[in-house]
Amino acid sequence: MSLFLDLDATEIAKGIKEGKWTSLEVTEAYISHINNANKFINAVTETRFTEAIEEARLADKKLKQGEAVGRLHGVPISMKDNVHVSGMATILGIPHRVHKKETQDAYIVEVLKREGAIILCKTNTPALCFYQESENKVTGLTRNPWDLSRSVGGSSGGEGALLAVGGAAVGVGTDIGGSIRFPAHYNGVVSFKSGRNQINDKGILPEFNHSQQLRMLGIGAMGKSVRDAQLLNELFTNKKKSFINLDEYSFVIPERIEQIPLHISTEQIVNRVHDQISVDFKTIREVPPYFHESAFVWQKAMSIEGSSSLKPLLQEDTSRSINIMSEFIKEKLFRKSAFPAKLSWAMIGSDLFRTTEQELKQINDTIAKADEQLDAYLDKKILIMPTYHEAAQKHGKQYSELFSIKKTFMTYIPYITYANAWGLPSLVLPAGRDQDGMPISLQLITKIGQEDALFQFGEWFEENIKAYERCKLYDLEPALV
Repeated sequence: MSLFLDLDATEIAKGIKEGKWTSLEVTEAYISHINNANKFINAVTETRFTEAIEEARLADKKLKQGEAVGRLHGVPISMKDNVHVSGMATILGIPHRVHKKETQDAYIVEVLKREGAIILCKTNTPALCFYQESENKVTGLTRNPWDLSRSVGGSSGGEGALLAVGGAAVGVGTDIGGSIRFPAHYNGVVSFKSGRNQINDKGILPEFNHSQQLRMLGIGAMGKSVRDAQLLNELFTNKKKSFINLDEYSFVIPERIEQIPLHISTEQIVNRVHDQISVDFKTIREVPPYFHESAFVWQKAMSIEGSSSLKPLLQEDTSRSINIMSEFIKEKLFRKSAFPAKLSWAMIGSDLFRTTEQELKQINDTIAKADEQLDAYLDKKILIMPTYHEAAQKHGKQYSELFSIKKTFMTYIPYITYANAWGLPSLVLPAGRDQDGMPISLQLITKIGQEDALFQFGEWFEENIKAYERCKLYDLEPALV
């Protein structure tokens, strides 16, 4: 069984098509592993194992009959909870949504099903995907497989934890404020956030209606290899990959940036990676343009209309308004709200710092200037920098850093917001470990249109610096398989 758990989607699909193993064998192995590992990490919100077994049998039958198959034929995958899958609930940590089964697939699910993928399960998020700790009052707290006392990040935290233990061949996440990249970093998996307006977001919640927010949203793979991340991006964008001459590229790796915390382990990994890359490529040590503006632009874009667009998702009866302050007090004092205090407090903060018309004009002007200048600056350049200032933290610590009334997020989040504020594609790769053995990852960022350079360099990174390493702490003993 462990053979399949270590393999990426590309290798599993190849093995199925070549007859090395069947889709049924692979699917049953993943289901068995999920049933065991999830008892410890609580990453899964809902399963469709019975349907997956039948789809695997059908996939094997089609292959024997010589029918045309897609690039993920018979491959078992996972899906972040906020993505609609027909017949499954999109729970978002909200009680009344548990029994609300969707009748249509999201666009990206349609694509994956056409290519033959088999969806095994959906994975945990924070309530409304609104903060970076994957915990809610419906499906509970997801725990980091490398250390159960640590966070998995969010909002794609369930995906990060499940892929860290190899619970699917590949998974899918969404990212408007680090929601793919935080979990990839915390759990030590490969991930990709697409650039602005590159992938159809139909069937993904919460919905974003403002152009300043939509441009920050990225969608992409979470998994075990760069080639899987590239494959899913090709499928979602309907673009074919091309060869890039990386000798024509420069790699921008900032020195430690003043006023932004950076753990010594993270700084050492950044410097070591710089030294290794410098042997084969041209490197530049400088802070990229508009770095310090990104956190402000991101926060103001996210606070357009405050939390008003999220409130309808909280209640089954939309004719009755919910008072967020009352829900916060009720939860803090009596634990009687249906919603965690983390959510209501974050929504209160969004309302308190609601974007004014003057601020909106300011960020629109900044975005227009940044888009033009960064397009020129990033031409044939790849930016490499930390994902967060340290490895996976104890549960709750990151929330206190990013949702303080003192706006401490301005200190901690610029590494993340750079790719969101300017709508840039970002590939996150495991790069090392801290003193406690927790994974530390780095971000590779470039401009739209140079995604193939990210993927091509990412494969060089896997071969020369570090590749995905599966957490095997929750494998079943061979005698029990």
